[in-house]
Amino acid sequence: MSDEGGICPNCGLPIDLCVCETIAQEEARITVTVERRKWGRLTTVVEGFDKTIDLGDLATKLKGKLACGGAAKHGHVELQGDHRGTITAVLAKLGFPEEMVQVDWSFTGRKRR
Repeated sequence: MSDEGGICPNCGLPIDLCVCETIAQEEARITVTVERRKWGRLTTVVEGFDKTIDLGDLATKLKGKLACGGAAKHGHVELQGDHRGTITAVLAKLGFPEEMVQVDWSFTGRKRR
């Protein structure tokens, strides 16, 4: 969102009343996968977010709620450890609908960098 006289260019509302991020949260189709990384460590990858969602802020909130490390990289959030069992409830508390979160219970060998 750019500040063009206090009006959001996407929804047309004043910046303090902008609903773009809320709409993006409700429409996001989120996929949660786990990858095995170097030395056998597990990494939870959460992806499928809209471009209007601040991934850095979301990553900070997820790391705080799940008590783990991680980062926002290339349009997805990486969290240290396997958090597939609790991530749906945490995302629901942050405003994402539970039915839009798809958890993959298989491991994958591909790596992102």
